[in-house]
Amino acid sequence: MNCPICEASTRRLFKKYGYWIRVCETCFHQFAELTPTLADAEQVYGDEYFEGGGAGYPNYLGEAKIIRSHSRRYSKILARYMQPGTMLDVGAAAGFILQGFTDGGWTGRGIEPNPRMAEYGRMHLGLPIETGTLEEFKSSDRYDLIAMIQVIPHLFDLKTALHAAEKVTKPNGYWLIETWNRESLMARIFGKNWHEYSPPSVLHWFSPSGLQNLTAQFGFREIARGRPSKWIQASHAKSLLAYKLKGSTWGKQAMKIVNLIPDDLSIPYPSEDLFWALYQKE
Repeated sequence: MNCPICEASTRRLFKKYGYWIRVCETCFHQFAELTPTLADAEQVYGDEYFEGGGAGYPNYLGEAKIIRSHSRRYSKILARYMQPGTMLDVGAAAGFILQGFTDGGWTGRGIEPNPRMAEYGRMHLGLPIETGTLEEFKSSDRYDLIAMIQVIPHLFDLKTALHAAEKVTKPNGYWLIETWNRESLMARIFGKNWHEYSPPSVLHWFSPSGLQNLTAQFGFREIARGRPSKWIQASHAKSLLAYKLKGSTWGKQAMKIVNLIPDDLSIPYPSEDLFWALYQKE
């Protein structure tokens, strides 16, 4: 398989959850050795992903306040570079990120592969969220901003998706991307046990330079980068830990202590292995 970013040759690195993780021998991008289809994407991001725990969420709707606050922080960051305008939220889920941007003065629209989540955003929040994926998205509208917060590692056809995003971005418009950093200290310390190696829901593991090279292929240049301030609900953190530590003796002991934390407590995530970047269309 060739690299989805630079198309150079790749090799197998290690196996995780039954899937090979490959690494590019030229740009070092890492990706899962599988070719998912639209049907696979719909299955991976079905209701189980949003309420079944494991690599997903134990109760996504219960994290509304945290997620909305997260997007409000991004709205404030973006105010340094642009005025609020029109935006497309990719992977909008129930609309909490879109809602946070709306609070900051943006006019938004969302796309989300999970029908139930998209319907929740429409019915309960009054947000224009349509069911679908970025790979198949077509519109005559053009947007000042495309937001892809915790989305790009999940794209099942990377270049098709970004081509679709480029087509609906206005001249001089922006992409805001938040993703995991495979070159982070945390990723290097944990190696193949890094929590973000979770195929088939996570398909790509980027570095800041790799993502910069990818977006440049679509005519975008990086103008800002940073680490997000991120909080998660304790129930979500506990669910992820239980999934990752499943089967280990010491993991069972650790979970006895972790389970003492109240589920509804908001806890800070040590976001050293996360980054956000803002790209502008040239």
